Amino acid sequence: MRQGRCLVLACGALAKEIVALKAQLGLSDEDVALQCLPAELHNRPREIAPRVDEVLTARRHEFDRVLIGYGECGTGGALDEVLARHDAQRLPHAHCYEFFAGTTQFAEIVEAELGSFFLTDYLVRNFERLVITGLGLDRFPHLRDSYFGNYRDLVYLAQLDDEALQKQARAAAERLGLNYVYRKVGYGDLAAALAEIGHV
Repeated sequence: MRQGRCLVLACGALAKEIVALKAQLGLSDEDVALQCLPAELHNRPREIAPRVDEVLTARRHEFDRVLIGYGECGTGGALDEVLARHDAQRLPHAHCYEFFAGTTQFAEIVEAELGSFFLTDYLVRNFERLVITGLGLDRFPHLRDSYFGNYRDLVYLAQLDDEALQKQARAAAERLGLNYVYRKVGYGDLAAALAEIGHV
């Protein structure tokens, strides 16, 4: 049975944003079905393409269109090869930092300071689990400078204007020994991609 005209298969780091945008755009679950893969796959990018392939092999026939809520995300072209086989499209740009910020603003940030470490709302909320524990800094804090010694700024690309998240992001920057930079960018090209679904 067809469960929706479009399937959005996304990184779990985008789930909250996609749900919020669906509500803003008036897209029902009948219009757009959302399925998410674990956000932790970003720490193992070689697994992204096989996991996406597995889901699309099982479900592609249920939908008229498939949007993949990933950038290139370090898959080395493997994700795009999978999507070509399944006639699916992914979000533009290499990763979520660029499609949230937009190409122009992202380029400005990188040009101003190449050594920028980026956080989004999701990564701020899950900083302890994905960055500290995920990189083993809870057990081996001396590795901080090995991981982050070449960075200068922690750039928080905020989707929401949330003072609590800003406070957490500042604390994250201090913990990593980086300068704190705040940019309110909203949903960027993610909003445009979902809006396009609503007009097809």
